[in-house]
Amino acid sequence: MATGHLKTVLLAAALSVGVATAGLAQVVYHRGNTTEPETLDQHLTSTIYESIILRDLYEGLVVHGPKAEVTPGVAESWTVSDDGLVYTFTLREDATWSNGDPVKADDFVFSYRRILDPATGAKYADILYPIAGAEPVNKGEAPVEELGVRAVDERTLEITLGSATPYFMELLTHQTSLPVHPPSVGEHGMAFTRPGNMISNGAYTLVEWVPNAHIKAVKNESFHDADNVAIDEVYYYPTEDRSAALRRFMAGELHSNNDAPTEQMDFIRAELGDQLRIAPYLGTYYYAVNTEKAPFDDVRVRQALSMAIDREFLADEIWAGAMVPGYSFIPPGIGNYGEPAMADYADLPMFDREEEAIALLAEAGFGPDNPLQVEIRFNTSENHQKTATAIADMWKPLGVQTTFFNTDLKTHYAHLRDRGDIDIARAGWIGDYSDPQNFLFMVESDNLGFNYARYANPEYDALMDEAAVTTDLEERAQILLEAEKIFMRDLPFIPLMYYGSINLVSPELQGWEDNIQNVHATRWLSLGN
Repeated sequence: MATGHLKTVLLAAALSVGVATAGLAQVVYHRGNTTEPETLDQHLTSTIYESIILRDLYEGLVVHGPKAEVTPGVAESWTVSDDGLVYTFTLREDATWSNGDPVKADDFVFSYRRILDPATGAKYADILYPIAGAEPVNKGEAPVEELGVRAVDERTLEITLGSATPYFMELLTHQTSLPVHPPSVGEHGMAFTRPGNMISNGAYTLVEWVPNAHIKAVKNESFHDADNVAIDEVYYYPTEDRSAALRRFMAGELHSNNDAPTEQMDFIRAELGDQLRIAPYLGTYYYAVNTEKAPFDDVRVRQALSMAIDREFLADEIWAGAMVPGYSFIPPGIGNYGEPAMADYADLPMFDREEEAIALLAEAGFGPDNPLQVEIRFNTSENHQKTATAIADMWKPLGVQTTFFNTDLKTHYAHLRDRGDIDIARAGWIGDYSDPQNFLFMVESDNLGFNYARYANPEYDALMDEAAVTTDLEERAQILLEAEKIFMRDLPFIPLMYYGSINLVSPELQGWEDNIQNVHATRWLSLGN
């Protein structure tokens, strides 16, 4: 064979191999996700950063679609009884776990019983209290078998509520309703979340977790909608350093990041244009105050501190317009509600508010000879640090002496949930569903998971209990408004701003739809120019 002909044959063979390799190339999504997860156990998680990963790994009865609409998940259909108490779900026949096991109604029964079993220690269990029997089960007052969830047959699940709940279908999109694989939990116990142990039923499966580096998930070929899942692999990176994440995004190392350094917002807008996505978001940025600890147990102190905060400056200058000044705990525009209860000093000039705040502190025994000392705790972030520093400056005319304490996000929220010692601590709440109850429930006296303020008011609790059994939506809204008025009078949390969602999104990433819940499951996305 002539040499020239041999070269032609070898070149053709090489091109053929190259084409075949290209055809097998994996589509890889590099996703910035704020922080290292504390857990990937859907029954122990409590942050949106963990839910972003969990909703890729698991599928609930229903899911959020690309625009945050309630969409069928494992349940292909459902019916609701005329009294709004009994929901009957028909599970899709092709729903399987990543090991090939069929997803059965009993898996959901097991999962709901597990999260509500007090032995599990789920901090988010009370979100499921609308289910009949959930509260007594979770408080150890009834066996898990009395929970209002049962398997009629392998593909039919029935959930009975204690009272009609307008937001129940929206609630089911939350990570607390994601199922676990019962045999895996039985075999591995709490270690079922580890790569190699985890059996999931979502669009992706967990294959790698390198602490403080990345989590890797790959497409689940057993997923019922796998043919429509365009991305093969996802890497989730902890990106608490927003400036570093921005540099990685601009270098093409990240296809998206779910935050940005607000002090660089003008630069980002100029350099990235519409790759910066800011959209309305159902959430409130607030400071929790320890109402059990003197002198913060004095409402005059809490009111004075709140009154002296210039929220317009925080939103416009510190957060560069990515936030909205917040004078109520419930953000405007929420469903099943009217106008929220606003602070009565919202329209007063700052000078007048400062004068009134100084007077309130004097009544509480604080002044030049006895300055109020406050420690603000916050999780590590340029944005949170600048916010705390600005607020400390706003408190100086009141004679308040402020110190700071910061930790990483995981440690920060663990400290709050475990009721560690605080004066005042930064926190944020993003609505799990569009209903005022999802904000006001946080400071019910028995909410040990999210009542960071240790607030206990029987009058407030009674109104929340009354609202829970009121089916008329207008009447219920009025009851919840009365509860929020008490909240704004007592200020266990000091509302500061309403969130806007901030995302950096590469033009290569297709299918990203801005929505009020800021949910963007990988299964709805694709990569390509």
